Formats: sequence, structure tokens, C-alpha cells
Amino acid sequence: MRNYTLLTAAAIATNLGSQGALIASAFAVLQSGGDAGDVGLVAAARTVPLVLFLLVGGALADRLPRHRVMVAANTLSCLSQAAFAVLVLTGDPQVWQMMLLAGLGGTGQAFFSPASEGMLMSSVEGEQAGRAFALYRMAVNGAGIGGAALGGALIAVVGPGWVLAIDSAAFLVAGSLRAFLDVSHVPVRGPGGGMLADLRDGWTEFTGRPWLWSIVVQFAVVNAVVGAAESVYGPLVAEDRLGGAAPWGLALAAFGAGTVGGALVMTRWKPRRLLLAGTLSIFPLALPSAGLAVPLPIVWLIALMFLVGVSVEVFGVSWMTALHQEIPEDKLSRVSAYDWLGSVGLTPVALALAGPAQDAVGRTAALWGCSALIVLLTGAVLFVPDVRRLTRRTGGGLIGGGAAQGPVEAVPIAPSADAEGSVGRPG
Repeated sequence: MRNYTLLTAAAIATNLGSQGALIASAFAVLQSGGDAGDVGLVAAARTVPLVLFLLVGGALADRLPRHRVMVAANTLSCLSQAAFAVLVLTGDPQVWQMMLLAGLGGTGQAFFSPASEGMLMSSVEGEQAGRAFALYRMAVNGAGIGGAALGGALIAVVGPGWVLAIDSAAFLVAGSLRAFLDVSHVPVRGPGGGMLADLRDGWTEFTGRPWLWSIVVQFAVVNAVVGAAESVYGPLVAEDRLGGAAPWGLALAAFGAGTVGGALVMTRWKPRRLLLAGTLSIFPLALPSAGLAVPLPIVWLIALMFLVGVSVEVFGVSWMTALHQEIPEDKLSRVSAYDWLGSVGLTPVALALAGPAQDAVGRTAALWGCSALIVLLTGAVLFVPDVRRLTRRTGGGLIGGGAAQGPVEAVPIAPSADAEGSVGRPG
């Protein structure tokens, strides 16, 4: 329980800082004379190393004590954000400099995220794991909402540089907390056969579970089209038909509030068929794109986004519980790395193609296409037997919690909490 408390407190600190820093970095680019393309370059500079180093980060986290990997990654993020802040506060930052520092932050996240998920899942055990994950996600999602609101307000008052400095301090606090994590309960890992052998073992674990790889493939596309709808088409529809950026910001905030509400629901509800309940809750994710295609009046869109946030969080908690239950403790970080890679790999491609797709078929048709892909892929996953059958285990140990591996009857993906400022993803 001590580890769980430290992990939750550290994640709240980083999400309070990082959500504001995501906004601050964009405004830092614009205030330095950059345009929308430059903002995209800085954002992409963070994503590329994240994709490149995720698998290495997962293998390393299953080989070394996970808390050390997390502290090292937090240190890198702290220093890169501190340098970014100094650059913005004291000079005339160049786009290439901001891209370099954003890339260092993405590298830190690539090593942090698999270690963090493995550490969180090994910190809880027994039948209360689902409730623990729900409380964790509720706290972290709430911190993210507050961090975005606070960051936006502070940018208007003191500028983006100081918000980046606050994020750096948040990483320092989080890394200090994570240094006190206790890993004595984790079995000592043997030397193994090297990094490539570790990656092969993780791949075998990943591909050997149809429920796992099928949902990650599903969300590789789902996350990509949701990202295109929310990051590209949403602001355009808001500007043309809904009254501008402020109403769209309220809709996104309603989604965040919905995730907190969904986590609250999952503290009490324990669906027996974990992934069946979780996958059914993903169908509503097609509704925001459809609502933008119509478009719905902003009041209805805000209500819709709140309900979608609730449903997505049902999946998120179910997914974490399934991973915790089914994946051996010594492979948690490697499996998480493959999950992360599948979840974020196509998003930059979708963002790049969103504009050309709109030019080719029109914005309304592109939005309906996003909705259709979500419905079709979610329906297809339900044909995987293990997705329908995998059952919450009761009365016995959980594999991820370090207990014995008993047979299961058979049953991830929603926004993963503690992503150090990243957007939602499966897992």
C-alpha cells in the first residue's frame, strides 16, 4: 500500500505540471514567432523518440529495478523542461532548440511509461486491484484537468516560461517520491540473454494472447482517428460552427470530467467479464466524431463528451485489471511497451493525413469515416473469443500481483493514467 500511495502522489504532481506544460510549449513556439507548422514540429519531436525507445524502455524496466528507471526518466524530464523554461524566459528560442528539448522529454517518457505501469500493477494485489486502479485513475485524471486549467490561467498571467519551470519542479518532486518506492517484494531477475532476448520474450508474451494484441491493433487505429477528430477537425468545426475555441475547450473539459466520473463508477462496479464490458464501452467513442459531423449544438456536444469520458474510463480500468491479472510480473513492462507502441504509433500519421483527407472527401465525410472505423474495429474485436470470455478472477491470486498462475476461464485500452502528460491511449 505504501508503494501505491507514493505512485499516486507522484503521478498527481506530474500531471498537474505536465498538462499545463503541453499548452505552454505550444504558446512558447507561437510567442517566439513560430506558426502552426512549427507547433506541430515541436509536438512531433516529442513523439518520435517516444515511439523509437519504447521497446528498449520496456525491456530495461523488466531487467533493472523499475523505480530506478522511473527516477532516471523523471530526472531527464526535469532537466529538459528546466532548460526549456530558461530558454523561453531569457532569450529568443529557436524552433530547433525547442524540438531538441521536446525530444529529450519524449525520450524520458519512453523509458518512464513501461516502468511506471509495471510498478503500479505490482504494487496492488487481490480482488481490490480494480478498485485501486479506478481510484488511481480518478486522482490522476482529476489532476490533469486541474493542471490544464491552472496552466492556461498561469500562461495568461506570467507567460509560458514559468509554467514550464513549474513542470520541471513537478518532475523533481515526483522523482523524489519515486526514489522511496520499495521493490523488495519483486523477485530478483536473472541476467537473461540480453536485450534482444528480452524483447523476443515480450513479443512472445504479447502475440500469444489474442485478446491483448487484437485490442492493441484496434486502438492503434482508434486512437489515431480520435486524435485526428479532436486535434484537427474539432477546432475547425468549433471555429466555423460552434463559436470558437472556448466552447471546444469546454467540450474537451467535459470529457476529462467524464473520465473522473467513470473512474468513480468503477470503484464500485466490478464487471465479471472484464474485456467484454470494456469493449462494449468503446462504441460510444464513435459519437463525438458523429456529433462534429452534424454538428450538434455545443450544449449537446458537451453532454455527449462527458458521457463518452465515463464510458472510456470503464474500459481503462477493465484493461488495467486484465493486464494485472493475466501478465506475469516479470514481463509487465515489456508487454506495456508493446501496448504503448501500438497505441501511439499511428497517431502522427493520422494527424498528418487529416488535412489531405478533408481536402479529398470533405470534412463531414472524414468525420463520419472516423466514427465508422471506431464502430467497425470495436465490433471486430468482439469476434475474438477471449475478449468475450475472459473473466475476472476471484478468490485466487493475480499473476501481475505476483501470485501463483492458476487457470483462467478467459478476458485494455483507454487512456492510461500517469502518462506524464501524454494523451489517452489503450492500456
